[in-house]
Amino acid sequence: MIRVLIADDHPIVREGFGAIVNAEADIQVVAQASNGVEALEQAAAANPDVALMDLRMPEMGGAEAIRRLRQTSPNLRAIVLTTYDDDEAIYEAIRAGARGYLLKDVRPKDLVRAIRRVHAGGSLLQPVVVERLLDRLGPEDADDTPPVEALTPRELEVLQIMARGARNRDIAQELVISERTVKIHVANVIAKLGVTNRTAAVVRAIDLNLIQHRES
Repeated sequence: MIRVLIADDHPIVREGFGAIVNAEADIQVVAQASNGVEALEQAAAANPDVALMDLRMPEMGGAEAIRRLRQTSPNLRAIVLTTYDDDEAIYEAIRAGARGYLLKDVRPKDLVRAIRRVHAGGSLLQPVVVERLLDRLGPEDADDTPPVEALTPRELEVLQIMARGARNRDIAQELVISERTVKIHVANVIAKLGVTNRTAAVVRAIDLNLIQHRES
């Protein structure tokens, strides 16, 4: 059973997502919170596997809550729920370590798929969210960004499969290499792109035209 925490300051949103989640046999809402502070408290008490996290909440926003949750509950994986005007907060969430990025009008089946994928160790970025992120990267941003070290052909292969949200195990099977080797390639990709996690690596790679992102 995948245990889910929903954090959003709008009760109707929490109820709506909760109904979608609880309709699945293998997923259950174990806690709800109306702000980041409550999310930390509920996570400590309920021990969820996945947090559906709004970005704009009173007292403490989603990005800061994700950052603190990663410190106190390192196995908890967070999925950001965002709207079109949340660009800056999305960047904060990337740096905080969120593993999924969805718009709040996400289709129920896509929300469920994201929860399962992130819980399994993968990631998910809706194409429209990626577009919003890349729209924020103008010429000034590019000038301020240090050049990245060239990726090897194998690292590019790994990166392209990462963009589909695949786990290390899946990448290993597809490329017929060991999972340990995949971990090394992923670590190298993250370091060379100058980011802190695999989801941020995918966004950075798309911005640099190293790969193309397609929802799978």
